[in-house]
Amino acid sequence: MIAVPDLTVVVEGAAVLEPGEHGLLPHRLPSWVRSQMPDPQLLTAERQPSGVRLRFRTDATRVELVLHPSRTTFAGVDRPRGHVDVTVDGEHVLRDELTGGDLTVVDLATGSPTIVRGEHHRTDVQLPSGTTTVELWLPHQESVELVALRADGVVDSAPGKGPRWIHHGSSISQGSNAAGPRDVWPIAAAEALGLDLRNLGLGGSALVDPALARVIRDASADVISLAFGINVVNLDGMRRRTLLAAVHGFLDTVRDGHPTAPILLITPLHCEIHERTPGPGGIDPAALATGRLRFLATGTTGDTALGRLTLEAVREVLADVVAHRADDPHLHLLDGLELYGAADERAAPLPDGLHPDTATHHLIAWRFVEHARSRHAPFAPVVGHTTGGSR
Repeated sequence: MIAVPDLTVVVEGAAVLEPGEHGLLPHRLPSWVRSQMPDPQLLTAERQPSGVRLRFRTDATRVELVLHPSRTTFAGVDRPRGHVDVTVDGEHVLRDELTGGDLTVVDLATGSPTIVRGEHHRTDVQLPSGTTTVELWLPHQESVELVALRADGVVDSAPGKGPRWIHHGSSISQGSNAAGPRDVWPIAAAEALGLDLRNLGLGGSALVDPALARVIRDASADVISLAFGINVVNLDGMRRRTLLAAVHGFLDTVRDGHPTAPILLITPLHCEIHERTPGPGGIDPAALATGRLRFLATGTTGDTALGRLTLEAVREVLADVVAHRADDPHLHLLDGLELYGAADERAAPLPDGLHPDTATHHLIAWRFVEHARSRHAPFAPVVGHTTGGSR
Protein backbone atom coordinates (compact mmCIF):
# COMPACT_ATOMS: atom_id res chain seq x y z
CA MET A 1 0.00 0.00 0.00
CA ILE A 2 1.04 3.60 -0.63
CA ALA A 3 1.05 6.32 2.03
CA VAL A 4 -0.96 9.47 1.33
CA PRO A 5 1.76 12.16 1.23
CA ASP A 6 -0.30 15.17 2.38
CA LEU A 7 -2.90 14.47 5.06
CA THR A 8 -3.98 18.11 5.24
CA VAL A 9 -6.07 17.64 2.09
CA VAL A 10 -8.22 14.92 3.67
CA VAL A 11 -8.58 16.11 7.29
CA GLU A 12 -11.74 18.08 8.12
CA GLY A 13 -12.91 19.69 11.36
CA ALA A 14 -9.47 20.66 12.69
CA ALA A 15 -7.91 24.12 12.95
CA VAL A 16 -4.37 22.90 12.33
CA LEU A 17 -2.25 19.75 12.14
CA GLU A 18 0.86 20.15 14.28
CA PRO A 19 3.94 17.94 13.82
CA GLY A 20 4.39 15.74 16.89
CA GLU A 21 6.63 12.95 18.10
CA HIS A 22 4.88 10.27 16.03
CA GLY A 23 2.94 12.16 13.36
CA LEU A 24 0.52 15.05 12.94
CA LEU A 25 -1.53 16.12 15.97
CA PRO A 26 -4.96 17.60 15.11
CA HIS A 27 -5.81 20.71 17.11
CA ARG A 28 -9.34 22.09 17.19
CA LEU A 29 -8.11 25.54 18.22
CA PRO A 30 -5.43 27.65 16.51
CA SER A 31 -2.03 28.15 18.08
CA TRP A 32 -2.67 31.75 19.16
CA VAL A 33 -5.53 30.62 21.42
CA ARG A 34 -3.37 27.93 22.98
CA SER A 35 -0.62 30.47 23.54
CA GLN A 36 -2.91 33.05 25.14
CA MET A 37 -4.81 30.53 27.26
CA PRO A 38 -2.51 27.70 28.39
CA ASP A 39 -5.17 26.28 30.70
CA PRO A 40 -4.58 22.51 31.09
CA GLN A 41 -8.30 21.71 30.86
CA LEU A 42 -8.71 23.67 27.63
CA LEU A 43 -5.51 22.29 26.11
CA THR A 44 -6.56 18.73 26.88
CA ALA A 45 -10.04 19.18 25.42
CA GLU A 46 -9.04 20.96 22.22
CA ARG A 47 -6.58 18.26 21.17
CA GLN A 48 -9.19 15.55 21.63
CA PRO A 49 -10.49 15.54 18.05
CA SER A 50 -14.26 15.47 18.50
CA GLY A 51 -15.77 16.00 15.06
CA VAL A 52 -12.44 15.69 13.25
CA ARG A 53 -12.42 13.18 10.42
CA LEU A 54 -10.41 12.07 7.42
CA ARG A 55 -12.71 12.30 4.41
CA PHE A 56 -11.72 11.29 0.90
CA ARG A 57 -12.67 9.65 -2.37
CA THR A 58 -10.80 6.53 -3.36
CA ASP A 59 -10.82 3.57 -5.73
CA ALA A 60 -8.87 1.52 -3.19
CA THR A 61 -10.15 -1.78 -1.82
CA ARG A 62 -8.16 -1.45 1.40
CA VAL A 63 -7.27 1.53 3.57
CA GLU A 64 -5.13 1.57 6.72
CA LEU A 65 -5.06 4.43 9.22
CA VAL A 66 -2.16 4.42 11.69
CA LEU A 67 -2.62 6.48 14.85
CA HIS A 68 -0.73 7.04 18.08
CA PRO A 69 -3.32 7.63 20.82
CA SER A 70 -2.76 9.48 24.07
CA ARG A 71 -5.19 9.47 26.98
CA THR A 72 -5.47 10.39 30.64
CA THR A 73 -7.38 8.55 33.32
CA PHE A 74 -7.60 8.48 37.11
CA ALA A 75 -6.08 5.84 39.35
CA GLY A 76 -8.69 3.26 40.30
CA VAL A 77 -11.21 4.40 37.67
CA ASP A 78 -11.75 2.28 34.58
CA ARG A 79 -12.63 4.50 31.63
CA PRO A 80 -13.54 3.11 28.19
CA ARG A 81 -11.19 3.49 25.25
CA GLY A 82 -11.92 5.72 22.29
CA HIS A 83 -12.93 4.50 18.85
CA VAL A 84 -12.52 5.26 15.19
CA ASP A 85 -15.85 5.22 13.37
CA VAL A 86 -15.80 4.46 9.64
CA THR A 87 -18.44 5.27 7.05
CA VAL A 88 -18.40 4.33 3.38
CA ASP A 89 -20.71 6.33 1.12
CA GLY A 90 -22.51 7.52 4.24
CA GLU A 91 -23.08 4.04 5.70
CA HIS A 92 -21.53 3.08 9.03
CA VAL A 93 -19.32 0.03 8.42
CA LEU A 94 -16.91 -0.15 11.35
CA ARG A 95 -16.34 0.96 14.93
CA ASP A 96 -12.73 0.20 15.82
CA GLU A 97 -11.68 0.37 19.48
CA LEU A 98 -8.29 1.98 20.05
CA THR A 99 -5.38 -0.02 21.39
CA GLY A 100 -1.93 0.96 22.58
CA GLY A 101 -0.75 4.54 22.68
CA ASP A 102 0.39 6.50 25.71
CA LEU A 103 -1.51 6.42 29.01
CA THR A 104 -1.24 8.98 31.80
CA VAL A 105 -2.70 7.81 35.12
CA VAL A 106 -3.36 10.61 37.62
CA ASP A 107 -3.53 9.90 41.34
CA LEU A 108 -6.34 12.19 42.53
CA ALA A 109 -5.05 12.07 46.10
CA THR A 110 -1.62 13.45 45.22
CA GLY A 111 -2.08 14.84 41.71
CA SER A 112 0.99 12.93 40.56
CA PRO A 113 0.91 11.35 37.07
CA THR A 114 2.31 8.01 35.93
CA ILE A 115 2.98 7.64 32.20
CA VAL A 116 2.91 4.32 30.36
CA ARG A 117 4.10 4.24 26.73
CA GLY A 118 2.47 2.02 24.12
CA GLU A 119 2.45 1.09 20.44
CA HIS A 120 0.67 2.64 17.46
CA HIS A 121 -2.93 1.70 16.68
CA ARG A 122 -4.02 0.53 13.23
CA THR A 123 -7.51 0.72 11.75
CA ASP A 124 -7.87 -1.52 8.70
CA VAL A 125 -10.81 -0.91 6.37
CA GLN A 126 -11.88 -3.21 3.55
CA LEU A 127 -13.72 -1.40 0.75
CA PRO A 128 -15.94 -2.54 -2.11
CA SER A 129 -14.71 -2.27 -5.68
CA GLY A 130 -15.28 1.02 -7.44
CA THR A 131 -14.95 4.58 -6.18
CA THR A 132 -16.23 5.33 -2.69
CA THR A 133 -16.33 8.22 -0.24
CA VAL A 134 -14.73 7.21 3.04
CA GLU A 135 -14.87 8.99 6.39
CA LEU A 136 -12.68 8.01 9.33
CA TRP A 137 -14.02 9.76 12.44
CA LEU A 138 -11.38 10.24 15.11
CA PRO A 139 -12.07 9.57 18.81
CA HIS A 140 -13.72 12.32 20.82
CA GLN A 141 -12.06 11.60 24.19
CA GLU A 142 -8.48 10.63 23.32
CA SER A 143 -5.94 12.71 21.46
CA VAL A 144 -4.25 11.02 18.51
CA GLU A 145 -1.32 11.69 16.25
CA LEU A 146 -1.90 10.79 12.61
CA VAL A 147 1.05 8.56 11.76
CA ALA A 148 0.01 7.44 8.28
CA LEU A 149 -2.89 6.86 5.92
CA ARG A 150 -2.19 4.10 3.42
CA ALA A 151 -4.28 2.76 0.54
CA ASP A 152 -3.94 0.32 -2.34
CA GLY A 153 -5.48 2.87 -4.71
CA VAL A 154 -5.72 6.57 -5.44
CA VAL A 155 -6.89 8.86 -2.61
CA ASP A 156 -8.32 12.30 -3.44
CA SER A 157 -10.06 14.98 -1.42
CA ALA A 158 -13.86 14.63 -1.38
CA PRO A 159 -16.24 17.39 -2.48
CA GLY A 160 -17.86 19.59 0.15
CA LYS A 161 -20.39 17.93 2.40
CA GLY A 162 -22.91 20.74 2.89
CA PRO A 163 -23.44 24.08 4.64
CA ARG A 164 -20.94 24.84 7.40
CA TRP A 165 -22.15 24.61 11.01
CA ILE A 166 -20.00 25.76 13.91
CA HIS A 167 -21.12 24.57 17.32
CA HIS A 168 -19.51 25.60 20.61
CA GLY A 169 -20.37 24.01 23.93
CA SER A 170 -19.16 21.98 26.89
CA SER A 171 -18.07 18.37 27.42
CA ILE A 172 -21.61 17.31 26.55
CA SER A 173 -21.07 18.79 23.09
CA GLN A 174 -17.61 17.23 22.94
CA GLY A 175 -19.19 13.86 23.65
CA SER A 176 -18.57 12.80 27.24
CA ASN A 177 -20.11 9.36 27.90
CA ALA A 178 -20.95 8.80 24.21
CA ALA A 179 -19.77 5.37 23.07
CA GLY A 180 -18.23 6.49 19.79
CA PRO A 181 -17.47 9.64 17.80
CA ARG A 182 -20.60 9.49 15.64
CA ASP A 183 -22.77 9.15 18.78
CA VAL A 184 -21.82 12.65 19.98
CA TRP A 185 -25.00 14.68 19.71
CA PRO A 186 -23.81 17.56 17.47
CA ILE A 187 -22.11 15.04 15.15
CA ALA A 188 -25.22 12.86 14.98
CA ALA A 189 -27.34 15.95 14.32
CA ALA A 190 -24.98 17.24 11.63
CA GLU A 191 -25.06 13.88 9.87
CA ALA A 192 -28.87 13.88 9.88
CA LEU A 193 -29.05 17.47 8.64
CA GLY A 194 -26.36 17.15 5.98
CA LEU A 195 -24.20 19.84 7.57
CA ASP A 196 -20.41 20.17 7.59
CA LEU A 197 -19.72 20.45 11.32
CA ARG A 198 -16.83 22.09 13.09
CA ASN A 199 -17.29 20.93 16.65
CA LEU A 200 -15.96 23.33 19.27
CA GLY A 201 -17.44 21.35 22.14
CA LEU A 202 -14.67 21.70 24.72
CA GLY A 203 -14.89 19.78 27.98
CA GLY A 204 -14.96 22.11 30.98
CA SER A 205 -14.24 25.09 28.74
CA ALA A 206 -17.49 26.61 27.44
CA LEU A 207 -16.80 29.69 29.55
CA VAL A 208 -17.83 32.50 27.17
CA ASP A 209 -14.15 33.11 26.44
CA PRO A 210 -13.44 36.07 24.12
CA ALA A 211 -10.83 33.98 22.30
CA LEU A 212 -13.48 31.45 21.24
CA ALA A 213 -15.65 34.29 19.97
CA ARG A 214 -12.75 35.44 17.80
CA VAL A 215 -12.19 31.91 16.50
CA ILE A 216 -15.84 31.69 15.44
CA ARG A 217 -15.77 35.23 14.04
CA ASP A 218 -12.85 34.38 11.77
CA ALA A 219 -14.11 30.96 10.62
CA SER A 220 -16.36 30.13 7.69
CA ALA A 221 -19.90 29.43 8.89
CA ASP A 222 -23.41 29.29 7.48
CA VAL A 223 -25.05 28.62 10.86
CA ILE A 224 -23.74 28.92 14.42
CA SER A 225 -24.92 27.50 17.73
CA LEU A 226 -23.65 28.33 21.21
CA ALA A 227 -24.44 26.26 24.32
CA PHE A 228 -23.49 28.09 27.52
CA GLY A 229 -24.20 27.42 31.16
CA ILE A 230 -23.04 24.19 32.73
CA ASN A 231 -19.33 25.07 32.77
CA VAL A 232 -20.01 28.59 34.01
CA VAL A 233 -21.92 27.09 36.94
CA ASN A 234 -19.69 24.16 37.83
CA LEU A 235 -16.58 26.33 37.69
CA ASP A 236 -18.37 28.99 39.75
CA GLY A 237 -16.55 31.32 37.41
CA MET A 238 -19.03 34.19 37.01
CA ARG A 239 -21.86 36.04 38.62
CA ARG A 240 -25.12 37.07 37.01
CA ARG A 241 -23.85 40.53 36.07
CA THR A 242 -20.59 39.33 34.51
CA LEU A 243 -22.28 36.51 32.58
CA LEU A 244 -24.76 38.94 31.05
CA ALA A 245 -21.97 41.23 29.83
CA ALA A 246 -19.79 38.34 28.65
CA VAL A 247 -22.51 36.81 26.47
CA HIS A 248 -23.34 40.18 24.92
CA GLY A 249 -19.64 40.72 24.19
CA PHE A 250 -19.28 37.20 22.75
CA LEU A 251 -22.20 37.78 20.39
CA ASP A 252 -20.89 41.21 19.37
CA THR A 253 -17.56 39.65 18.37
CA VAL A 254 -19.17 36.80 16.42
CA ARG A 255 -21.42 39.29 14.64
CA ASP A 256 -18.35 41.24 13.46
CA GLY A 257 -17.53 38.29 11.22
CA HIS A 258 -21.02 36.92 10.58
CA PRO A 259 -23.43 39.87 10.46
CA THR A 260 -26.43 37.89 9.18
CA ALA A 261 -25.66 34.22 9.88
CA PRO A 262 -28.28 32.50 12.03
CA ILE A 263 -27.04 32.15 15.61
CA LEU A 264 -28.82 29.78 17.97
CA LEU A 265 -28.15 30.39 21.67
CA ILE A 266 -28.91 27.18 23.59
CA THR A 267 -29.67 27.33 27.30
CA PRO A 268 -28.48 24.51 29.60
CA LEU A 269 -29.85 20.99 29.44
CA HIS A 270 -31.34 19.72 32.68
CA CYS A 271 -28.79 18.67 35.28
CA GLU A 272 -30.34 18.11 38.68
CA ILE A 273 -27.19 18.65 40.73
CA HIS A 274 -26.86 22.24 39.46
CA GLU A 275 -30.46 23.27 38.75
CA ARG A 276 -30.80 25.17 42.02
CA THR A 277 -27.34 24.61 43.48
CA PRO A 278 -24.38 26.76 42.44
CA GLY A 279 -20.86 25.47 41.97
CA PRO A 280 -18.10 24.76 42.21
CA GLY A 281 -18.65 21.24 40.98
CA GLY A 282 -16.60 18.41 42.38
CA ILE A 283 -15.94 14.68 42.21
CA ASP A 284 -17.90 12.48 44.60
CA PRO A 285 -15.26 10.81 46.82
CA ALA A 286 -17.61 8.01 47.88
CA ALA A 287 -18.22 7.02 44.25
CA LEU A 288 -14.52 7.30 43.46
CA ALA A 289 -13.72 4.89 46.29
CA THR A 290 -15.77 2.26 44.47
CA GLY A 291 -14.08 2.90 41.11
CA ARG A 292 -16.86 5.09 39.72
CA LEU A 293 -16.58 8.68 38.54
CA ARG A 294 -19.51 10.80 39.66
CA PHE A 295 -19.91 14.55 39.99
CA LEU A 296 -21.64 16.69 42.60
CA ALA A 297 -22.31 20.34 43.37
CA THR A 298 -20.55 21.78 46.40
CA GLY A 299 -22.55 25.00 46.70
CA THR A 300 -25.59 25.58 48.89
CA THR A 301 -28.95 24.80 47.31
CA GLY A 302 -30.94 27.96 46.69
CA ASP A 303 -27.98 30.28 47.28
CA THR A 304 -28.15 32.90 44.54
CA ALA A 305 -27.01 35.77 46.76
CA LEU A 306 -24.65 38.25 45.15
CA GLY A 307 -25.58 36.89 41.73
CA ARG A 308 -24.36 33.33 42.21
CA LEU A 309 -25.35 31.21 39.25
CA THR A 310 -27.41 28.06 39.00
CA LEU A 311 -28.67 26.54 35.78
CA GLU A 312 -32.07 28.09 36.41
CA ALA A 313 -30.40 31.50 36.74
CA VAL A 314 -28.32 30.99 33.58
CA ARG A 315 -31.46 30.26 31.56
CA GLU A 316 -32.92 33.55 32.76
CA VAL A 317 -29.76 35.45 31.81
CA LEU A 318 -29.56 33.97 28.32
CA ALA A 319 -33.23 34.70 27.69
CA ASP A 320 -32.61 38.26 28.84
CA VAL A 321 -29.68 38.61 26.43
CA VAL A 322 -31.81 37.59 23.45
CA ALA A 323 -34.71 39.78 24.57
CA HIS A 324 -32.44 42.83 24.68
CA ARG A 325 -31.06 42.12 21.19
CA ALA A 326 -34.42 42.27 19.45
CA ASP A 327 -32.81 44.32 16.68
CA ASP A 328 -30.97 41.15 15.56
CA PRO A 329 -33.52 39.08 13.61
CA HIS A 330 -30.99 36.29 13.09
CA LEU A 331 -30.38 35.60 16.79
CA HIS A 332 -32.55 32.86 18.29
CA LEU A 333 -32.97 31.13 21.65
CA LEU A 334 -33.48 27.40 22.17
CA ASP A 335 -34.48 26.25 25.64
CA GLY A 336 -32.14 23.36 26.46
CA LEU A 337 -34.94 21.76 28.47
CA GLU A 338 -36.63 21.01 25.13
CA LEU A 339 -33.65 18.83 24.30
CA TYR A 340 -33.30 17.20 27.73
CA GLY A 341 -35.59 18.23 30.56
CA ALA A 342 -36.44 17.24 34.12
CA ALA A 343 -38.71 14.38 33.03
CA ASP A 344 -35.94 13.08 30.79
CA GLU A 345 -33.45 13.04 33.64
CA ARG A 346 -35.91 11.12 35.79
CA ALA A 347 -36.44 8.59 32.99
CA ALA A 348 -32.81 8.42 31.83
CA PRO A 349 -30.56 9.78 34.60
CA LEU A 350 -27.14 11.19 33.80
CA PRO A 351 -24.85 8.24 34.65
CA ASP A 352 -22.21 10.38 36.35
CA GLY A 353 -24.57 13.16 37.42
CA LEU A 354 -23.33 15.49 34.67
CA HIS A 355 -23.08 13.84 31.23
CA PRO A 356 -25.67 11.96 29.14
CA ASP A 357 -25.18 8.38 27.99
CA THR A 358 -25.13 7.29 24.35
CA ALA A 359 -28.89 6.82 24.04
CA THR A 360 -29.47 10.30 25.47
CA HIS A 361 -26.94 11.83 23.07
CA HIS A 362 -29.07 10.41 20.26
CA LEU A 363 -32.27 11.68 21.90
CA ILE A 364 -30.80 15.19 22.13
CA ALA A 365 -29.61 14.99 18.52
CA TRP A 366 -33.02 13.84 17.28
CA ARG A 367 -34.80 16.65 19.13
CA PHE A 368 -32.29 19.18 17.81
CA VAL A 369 -32.89 17.92 14.26
CA GLU A 370 -36.65 18.22 14.78
CA HIS A 371 -36.16 21.81 15.91
CA ALA A 372 -33.72 22.64 13.11
CA ARG A 373 -36.16 21.41 10.48
CA SER A 374 -39.20 23.19 11.88
CA ARG A 375 -40.64 25.95 9.73
CA HIS A 376 -39.50 28.97 11.74
CA ALA A 377 -36.25 27.59 13.17
CA PRO A 378 -33.03 29.51 12.45
CA PHE A 379 -31.50 26.53 10.62
CA ALA A 380 -34.51 26.12 8.31
CA PRO A 381 -33.18 28.36 5.50
CA VAL A 382 -30.02 26.23 5.42
CA VAL A 383 -31.36 22.69 5.92
CA GLY A 384 -34.94 23.10 4.70
CA HIS A 385 -37.92 22.24 6.86
CA THR A 386 -40.38 19.41 7.27
CA THR A 387 -43.65 19.32 9.13
CA GLY A 388 -42.69 16.42 11.35
CA GLY A 389 -38.93 16.20 11.28
CA SER A 390 -36.96 13.02 10.78
CA ARG A 391 -35.53 10.51 13.16
